[in-house]
Amino acid sequence: MTAQAVTINLPTPLYERLALRATRTRRTIEAEIVEAVITAFPEDPDDLPADLAESINTLHLLDDEALWRSARGCLAPEKATELEDFHLKRQREGISDSETEASAVLMKEYMRITLVRSRAAALLKQRGHDVSVLLQAHES
Repeated sequence: MTAQAVTINLPTPLYERLALRATRTRRTIEAEIVEAVITAFPEDPDDLPADLAESINTLHLLDDEALWRSARGCLAPEKATELEDFHLKRQREGISDSETEASAVLMKEYMRITLVRSRAAALLKQRGHDVSVLLQAHES
């Protein structure tokens, strides 16, 4: 597999979160960024599960208020912690088949929320809204 070099400027809080995560997982920051991009962009958008595709494809029908709610959605804190714990355990020692299944369920939910949030933000921006507040809310 060939690779393409890309230079990006990250907001300091985001970089610090990536650095902390990389330290925790004993990986490079580059590896964390690559994993995040792979998660956000499946190889083939047509391979998305039907329920996920429907969640994204119907967002344009929502009014602005509903789009703002969708753009602010996030994984419940306890689920986010559980997913992070699975990820860290996988890096340290590996996980069982049942933990792999549980992790996959959480990852699917996380991916749905992330894709819905990003699509909702894009639609809001297209409608003329300043969506920079969404980034600021997740940096604090």
